[in-house]
Amino acid sequence: MNADDFGFTRDVNQGIIEAHQRGILTATTLMANGAAFEDAVRLARENPRLDVGAHLVLIGGLALSTPGKELPAGLPQLLGAIAARRLRIYEELSAQMKRIRDAGIRVTHLDTHKHTHLAPPVLEAVARIAEESGIRWVRRPFDLPLTAARGGAPWLKRATSDSLTVVRARFHRVLEQHHCRTTDHFAGFQITGRFRTRELVALIRALPEGSTELMCHPGRATDELRAARTRLKESREQELAALTAPETRRALGESGVELVDYRMLDDK
Repeated sequence: MNADDFGFTRDVNQGIIEAHQRGILTATTLMANGAAFEDAVRLARENPRLDVGAHLVLIGGLALSTPGKELPAGLPQLLGAIAARRLRIYEELSAQMKRIRDAGIRVTHLDTHKHTHLAPPVLEAVARIAEESGIRWVRRPFDLPLTAARGGAPWLKRATSDSLTVVRARFHRVLEQHHCRTTDHFAGFQITGRFRTRELVALIRALPEGSTELMCHPGRATDELRAARTRLKESREQELAALTAPETRRALGESGVELVDYRMLDDK
């Protein structure tokens, strides 16, 4: 169970820690350019059982490699910046990794904000950074082909998820070239923003054999988050409720699902 956006706002940080302490959350990924980065680092130190990775950001917020410069506001702007070579992807992501590691965080896994490492130039940079840093695990953002994984997702989101299969072979080939690994399965893309206890329990009961990363976005929706630029606000409270619900814990036991983190997978 891996939560995105650690370091985004203090109330998101609070929700992630609650989901870890009271629920089934085992891992999270930290945003080096997040407004609440220092708060997240403090919380990570206070909760050493929480497995922390890097949530590398190329969309939204300030760049770290070029202080004062804004990162592209959305995916079209990012693709335009990449095409025009206005953004040095490797340098920016390396600067973000450096800030996280300089804070004393042992990074065990990598993913990207908005799944930008599906773009070949971003994937090359992420895989290179992972190899140089000795990090074995990189997210594979290809949703499980299960009805439970869709959770009532709108047709456009389902179609987007299905279309990603065409890049899967190249994606895994690049990671293998850099000695990176992924979990066997991934879920969470199609139910982002619609993540309730019922959907989570159904997904747990339908999990296939092997390791699965389930992406989530828990948080507390206070004034700080409501003022932030994100579409995920009140839905974070609902995800937190699902992650801490007794029914969720019961579904794990009844389905024989073992909670792990990336440190545990390293030992398998």
